[in-house]
Amino acid sequence: MGLVAGLTACKSGQTPERTPGNASSVTVGVSSDGTVVLQTVSAEFHVLPSGNIQAFLRKPNGYLTLDDPASGSGSGSYLVSGGKHISDFTFNFRQSIISDAKGKIGPLGKRIEIPASSPEGILKTLTVEIYDDFPNLAIVTETYKNIAAKDLAIDRVVANRHRLNASVVDRKVPPYRMWSFQGSSYKWGENIIEEIPATFSQPNLMGGPTPKGMGGGIPVVAFWTEKVGIGMGHLELLPLVLSLPVRVGSNKRVEASLELEPATVLKPGESYSLPQGFISVYEGDFYKPLRMYSRALQREGWNIPKPGKEAYSISWCGWGYEQDFTRAQMLGTIPKLKEFGIKWATLDYRWFNDFGDWDPRPDTFPGDTIKQLADEFHKQGLYIQLWWQPLAVDDGQGKHLSWKHAVTSRLLQEHPDWLILDKDGKHARLISPVCDVASLCPALPEVREYFVRLTQRFIHGWGYDGSKMDSVFSAPPCYNPKHHHTSPQDSILAMPKVIQAIFETSRALKPYSITQICPCGAPPNFAWLPFMNQAVTADPVGSVQVRRRIKMYKALLGPQAAVYGDHVELTKIRFANTDTEIDVGEDFASTVGTGGVVGTKFVWPDPGPHFKTVYLTPAKEEIWKKWTGIYNHEMLSSGTFLDLYNYGYDFPEAYAIRKDGKMYYAFYAPNPPAMWKGEVELRGLEPGRYRVYDYENDKDLGTVDAGNPRLKTEFPQHLLLQVSKV
Repeated sequence: MGLVAGLTACKSGQTPERTPGNASSVTVGVSSDGTVVLQTVSAEFHVLPSGNIQAFLRKPNGYLTLDDPASGSGSGSYLVSGGKHISDFTFNFRQSIISDAKGKIGPLGKRIEIPASSPEGILKTLTVEIYDDFPNLAIVTETYKNIAAKDLAIDRVVANRHRLNASVVDRKVPPYRMWSFQGSSYKWGENIIEEIPATFSQPNLMGGPTPKGMGGGIPVVAFWTEKVGIGMGHLELLPLVLSLPVRVGSNKRVEASLELEPATVLKPGESYSLPQGFISVYEGDFYKPLRMYSRALQREGWNIPKPGKEAYSISWCGWGYEQDFTRAQMLGTIPKLKEFGIKWATLDYRWFNDFGDWDPRPDTFPGDTIKQLADEFHKQGLYIQLWWQPLAVDDGQGKHLSWKHAVTSRLLQEHPDWLILDKDGKHARLISPVCDVASLCPALPEVREYFVRLTQRFIHGWGYDGSKMDSVFSAPPCYNPKHHHTSPQDSILAMPKVIQAIFETSRALKPYSITQICPCGAPPNFAWLPFMNQAVTADPVGSVQVRRRIKMYKALLGPQAAVYGDHVELTKIRFANTDTEIDVGEDFASTVGTGGVVGTKFVWPDPGPHFKTVYLTPAKEEIWKKWTGIYNHEMLSSGTFLDLYNYGYDFPEAYAIRKDGKMYYAFYAPNPPAMWKGEVELRGLEPGRYRVYDYENDKDLGTVDAGNPRLKTEFPQHLLLQVSKV
């Protein structure tokens, strides 16, 4: 470690050499304008006089960035104290401390600590770490210390500020013209991947519940163009409550930051540290920063489980029969499941009497019939999982879709103190597309133990093979005085522990079991991703969302992750009115071609006109039989997803998977059913000649050479190719 009076000289643009042994190749220096430069083999991060950090991608023909930082007083990070905006921090770069990085992210790297002071008696320290194993990632933390003689209230902090400008890399486009990924879970069915419009503002609350009842989310926002991208967020393992707001400013540049409301008071000499943030720079789309984010979290202890063979099998869901399905309907579908090679079934919503007790409905599953149902599926060589919603509990004040059910569960009558209470002492609500119910507090050990016992009942007692946990987002903040929390956010931070208990109990009882978690219509809560073995695209609104979400999960969970594409019927949706959704999709290709796990909710035999939109007619049966056959033959969901195409800039939209020595490509027309004509590029091929085969239509398309792997073609919806070496 060294205190430097003049930072070690390092000319911007000079390539740092990889050094042998235990020496880092990251260099720290100063440019001619006094900016601190942290340089790696592929990136540079410039710490500006404002404290903002500008990220550059190093390319052979020059540097690329979207960062277009504002200058002048107040353009850097700031805090708000007692309504006063404090931004007048002066950095003393000459007092910076450079040392080796010592975190869990990697064995080699560099760290710099830069002090700054404010006339209000606040000392701020900006710390930047870069690891050799993550040359395109800068880890950023800020600490505020009260060096005044009086208390300092910290109401709000804004850090890691970025102003982005697409015109920097392409003068022909306006500053806001870029694509974005925004991982907040704030509204059902919204696009989390989209091109930013000229007028845009989104708060991106992370961790806790949102006003619309979702919550959790992936604490990452990312932006990209054809040439370069910038990502940011936090690298903590807990679902911290903060925001990553994004907006298009008055100058048409895209503004992003990390914001918290600590609501804390520092006494003289006390300090407050922000969460560990990050900045990434890359070439490509949202897959790159999400994969980088996931790899960094895994170095810190985020353990992603392997899916297991059964997680890749096709799944059928009883939800096609809606809320009042019967045991006979579930069993009646078995012949068709076996014919199609479908291995899994789901006993879906409304098999139970109430939220919390989770006892079978006496009208549809009397006596021991719920166990008998699982036994019968097992006799037929099939697996079956059970729908339920952890934390949710009926308190007589909620509602459930069209189900009128104003009762208080037996569990709540026996344990009223297990509830989360809001600020006013009322029952806090779990609000989702499925229900509005009360919530148990996950921070209580006795609550977590209750869910262990429930899981044991479902998996061991009744014989089910896993859980489909639905409408899982976050927990409300808890103000119940009987829980003695250190903070109302204790319930939010503890919520993943409940999911962990369920997952680990299931795997201990049945190692092949599937734990599937559905955050209806939204991104998942990243904190519970290590505690499931099958992701789900979660009520996608159309084919495009299926493909985007599969790619998102492959980035987060690994290129061989099992990602359930959800019911294929959801690939095309229309609404009879604002409350009545009609699912009529049959686009299997959007799941198969991207490496997802096929799912469906057809009903068969004919149960009557009420279910006609999902009835497996003879015409639909031919389509379902064809595609389940293709899926089971190719099993691309267990192949290796490859990040070879840039979403939003490569046309047509494309995906690639490597499996069993072959390459598989999927191309999707931008305006189906309009015919797309042109050339597609088969990226990622090793030198040699390759046979191109349309595996959907059993058609030989000739050969290509890896030196110029282009194929002239036309198609109205999609093109699925298998490419093997000649």
